[in-house]
Amino acid sequence: MTAESPVTVRLLRDGVQPPDMRGETINPALVDRRWETVCLLDRLLPERGAAALLSAGGEPVQVALFRMADGTGGGEVKGGGPEGQEGGRVTVMAIGNVDPFSGAAVLSRGIVGDRGGVPTVASPVYKQVFSLLTGECLDDPAVRVPVYPVRVADGWLQVGLP
Repeated sequence: MTAESPVTVRLLRDGVQPPDMRGETINPALVDRRWETVCLLDRLLPERGAAALLSAGGEPVQVALFRMADGTGGGEVKGGGPEGQEGGRVTVMAIGNVDPFSGAAVLSRGIVGDRGGVPTVASPVYKQVFSLLTGECLDDPAVRVPVYPVRVADGWLQVGLP
């Protein structure tokens, strides 16, 4: 039995290899992160959410991933700015998937939009809106969901866990 994560095992079983990380430039602020490979970037549809169950030191973490329409995201390109299919930049954002108001893991199924130029997702349960940049609930600033850094390596989306 190996110590590989379930995501990696599934991807290898599909006959697709994870990226080769040699020669990658590392942001010093992200050194203490453990990077989990989730999927190929092109498997995420623009303006739609996708959920991923990842492990953080043995504790499962539900993450909601959002691939934004090219050129959106408040000017901040996440995921290292990979080239899109038309040669444009691609923005991917990741937040916690659990809605703090209902306790349901549903934010990946929310409606993607923006409020005042800030990319957002509205919970499908009680309709609170969360910033995809900060995780803050724009309807109740005292409430927030975690935000996770993302990067793309050789076309693979990776999420940084603490």
